[in-house]
Amino acid sequence: MINRVRQQLDTYFTGKEEVTRDILICLLSGGHVLLEDVPGVGKTTLAKVLSRTVGADFGRIQFTPDTLPSDVTGLSIYNARTGQFDFQQGAVMHNLVLADEINRTSPKTQASLLEAMAEGQVTVEGKVHPLGDPFMVIATQNPVEFVGTYPLPEAQLDRFMMRLSLGYPKSEAEVEMTRRNLEGFAMDSVEPVCTLSDILRMKEEVAKVNVSDKLLLYIQQICDLTRQEESFVMGASPRAGVFMALAARALAYMEGRDFVKPDDVKAVCVNVLHHRLSLTSREKIRKTDIDSLLRSLMLKVKVPME
Repeated sequence: MINRVRQQLDTYFTGKEEVTRDILICLLSGGHVLLEDVPGVGKTTLAKVLSRTVGADFGRIQFTPDTLPSDVTGLSIYNARTGQFDFQQGAVMHNLVLADEINRTSPKTQASLLEAMAEGQVTVEGKVHPLGDPFMVIATQNPVEFVGTYPLPEAQLDRFMMRLSLGYPKSEAEVEMTRRNLEGFAMDSVEPVCTLSDILRMKEEVAKVNVSDKLLLYIQQICDLTRQEESFVMGASPRAGVFMALAARALAYMEGRDFVKPDDVKAVCVNVLHHRLSLTSREKIRKTDIDSLLRSLMLKVKVPME
């Protein structure tokens, strides 16, 4: 079933198999995704196609400087007929939420997503409102425009399991995308290949995949090396290690195994850690590449025997 989901996503995003794989890893392990890319490469379309493919309830928040926290979480409105306050759901009350251009809204509004992302609930006027399961936030931001933006603080970046980038498509894929749009591509043409019940069942199966103590130590040692690395302002948090283990477990499941291998950890490591690390001023001047530095650090850790 997960292969059918992957095949449908790959049909619409030819040549982006690693990105679609990682999106599904986050979905199956309860994580959230930060899509950082230039405009027009399909970030919004990817979120919509994914939601329709798995039969999820889709919600979109177009963040602007005047977006309020209540637009995200919801608010209570007085009902003159009943004399009661009725809760009006916010945009976050969906299975899959697209937080479009998240860095264009104020830090206060950005922070309104934190409780939902971490605990699967929102608190409005002292009352807790649980969110549906599964629940996933796909946030997008433009990495090249900085005027009128509010950079995400480290605490919020740390809530995202992965930071992904679609990049420009290959020539054949771009031609096919243009042809599809000229022919009048409609999102309604994307048919579900599974249901939310199927996703929940697969999440339960993912939770049964075994991660050995040796691999947990391997993950911890990778995180610890980032804390010792002088090129980074600060290293990966303990949450990063948890997310790495969860992502590796989901990847093992997608590969048809009930146990995690070191290669699973290697495959998810960079995308899990990249956005949690920031370079010192000296390394920025030297134009050090975080991904290359992370791969070199992984080589220093002894790989456990399976």
